[in-house]
Amino acid sequence: MSAEIPDADLVVLARDGDPAAFRLLVERHQPMVRARARSLCGNPSDVDDVMQESFLQAFIALDRLRDPERFAGWLAAIVLNVCRAQYRRAQPALLPDWPESLHPASADGPPSAEDLDRSDALRAAIAGLPDGQRRTVALHYYAGLPAGQIAGQPGAARVSLHKARGRLRAYITEHRPDLIPVARRTHMTTVRVTRLESRIPAGPVPDASPTHVIVLADAAGHRELPVWLLGGDSHRFAGLFDPPDPVTGHAVTARPGTRQPGTANELTARLLSAAGARVASVDIDELGPEVTGARIELASREGTRHVLARLPEGIAVAITAGVPIRVADVLMDRLAAPAPGDTEPGPMPERTTRDLGPGPRPRYEPRNMTFADGLDRWVLGGTFSQHASQAHWADYACAAEDGAAVLSAAVPEPAGFAFLGQEIYADDYLGRTVVFRGRVRAHDTRSAGLFVRVREPLDVRSPVTPSAALADPSNHVGIVPAGSAWSEHEITVGIPANASTIVLGIFLAGPGRVELKDPRFLDAA
Repeated sequence: MSAEIPDADLVVLARDGDPAAFRLLVERHQPMVRARARSLCGNPSDVDDVMQESFLQAFIALDRLRDPERFAGWLAAIVLNVCRAQYRRAQPALLPDWPESLHPASADGPPSAEDLDRSDALRAAIAGLPDGQRRTVALHYYAGLPAGQIAGQPGAARVSLHKARGRLRAYITEHRPDLIPVARRTHMTTVRVTRLESRIPAGPVPDASPTHVIVLADAAGHRELPVWLLGGDSHRFAGLFDPPDPVTGHAVTARPGTRQPGTANELTARLLSAAGARVASVDIDELGPEVTGARIELASREGTRHVLARLPEGIAVAITAGVPIRVADVLMDRLAAPAPGDTEPGPMPERTTRDLGPGPRPRYEPRNMTFADGLDRWVLGGTFSQHASQAHWADYACAAEDGAAVLSAAVPEPAGFAFLGQEIYADDYLGRTVVFRGRVRAHDTRSAGLFVRVREPLDVRSPVTPSAALADPSNHVGIVPAGSAWSEHEITVGIPANASTIVLGIFLAGPGRVELKDPRFLDAA
């Protein structure tokens, strides 16, 4: 329909305030403007900004077009002038304000020293924007022009404003973090990777079992934060550390900037380089209540982007790229432990080595359900064991007594929680309902009972607190009240079609003792 209306008629309608008329002009001449900008711009990334600027100038100057029939030639001349101005345009005079609130300006009277300081910081940030983005910020935030009137297509202006805000936010965050409102600022601690430790005895280790721990330490060396690696994750770090000590098994030096050929880390580095991006930093923070992840900051000509990743992936990227790792203070306060000083952590206690020893790979049916072979096929685990030091590795213990499995606290106030269970493949139960039941007895417990956890492929979540474990939808629990008598309990669980394995057993969070007899795992059908 737009081709049937001459340019001259559309110009007259647009001058009279018809927004649809100018939109038709933009749609008709956009290919020409883009092609001309592409041929004239020295930098291909400026094409979109030149096109936006050209239509903006045409819209503003429409009343000065003497011959509406020559709109196309007039617009082409505007494109040429805009491209030329890319190289000589002076910095626009911008009002001392900020598009997103930093600190409130003075309500009345002359500006305060804080206002002037903020203004100078903002001017420096805006001066670093590309010309088109800087112009869009000035027209939208300071001249009050709606996004729909800044360019021929409102979407183009919104994209430019979005990019500009990202660049401004990144500049202020890097150069003047003191101007960011406290309510929006996350206090971080810079850490370094101090060592990689093998903390589980050698043997057949399932991929879902923790085998190594990476220890992060603050700059002062007073606190250490452990990040446990599952069997599958630990392989990614093999080439990122110096060879382990043959006696202790500790790889004590991380090699920043390591890009061993043929590894996932090296491939990631090459992909980023090909895309014109680089890793700027890696932050470890809570993504939600008790859900921890790594936020990788990528920098490119288009601005900064953030990618969320699991902790091991984020740390591997940081080591590969040789960039800083920062941890939110709230996490350090809650999860870090005092550094042991100059002494290396000692070996795992003999009893704990035996109790936490990895079991064989999962089978398709539970085994040793009468405990006739002790705790064979059963594995002790939990957050109490996921600590860089050995301070809490003896907080829980397990045993087989009189045909029952016993899980107990070895100290008055044990850390975290523990479970005693076994893992089976879910293949035979996909899309079906299962029942796990048994006789249970709990003594002096606050939270104990039966549990069934349904794992999906690549499920590596590890809740750090008992409350997080109970709230995890993959965990199905049956709380058993403390008492001296045996009682029958059961859990009914639907197994989704994408399940990988099923873990079943008993758990204990806090002091006390829980026992299990005659466990049965049945197909509800």
